[in-house]
Amino acid sequence: MTASPSDLVGVRRAVPVAPTQGTLALALLPRQGPPPATSPSSSRPGAAVVPIDRRLRRTIEEWTHRFAQAVVEIVGGDRPVSQLVRWTTPEVYADLRLRAHLVARAGGHQPGLAQVQPVRPKVRSVHACFVTDGIVECGVHVRHGERSRAIAVRFERSDQRWICTALDFS
Repeated sequence: MTASPSDLVGVRRAVPVAPTQGTLALALLPRQGPPPATSPSSSRPGAAVVPIDRRLRRTIEEWTHRFAQAVVEIVGGDRPVSQLVRWTTPEVYADLRLRAHLVARAGGHQPGLAQVQPVRPKVRSVHACFVTDGIVECGVHVRHGERSRAIAVRFERSDQRWICTALDFS
């Protein structure tokens, strides 16, 4: 089949492209000198170092390790949520209880009654960051079989004990 002249479409000439992209122009040349020095007064506010005793840091990390292990066992159905009522705020406790019930309902069992998980989750590491001497935020690495999860925990000191005020799963 042959094309008639009315079926042919003309090709436009290419528009010349400028060497920059207008507002997105980037300087891609490497820096020749060192970066400019900043004075200590121009550092960001609120980044002060909180001096913490090594023994206190170790104690907090051990406490967080045990607390996080209990949390993952509660969510998995191996422990009752009531075991952490003394160390959580009412909001964190309610969220943990809801999470345990949702996981139990999805798995077809009652939360906190027996060892339900075929592979038990295990806390692998804990890293603590002291916001102040009475507030600490921890990142927890949990291994569940071949999968890894992260948990963020915030503890605040109240009446000579640490209370979990925030608990976030990823």
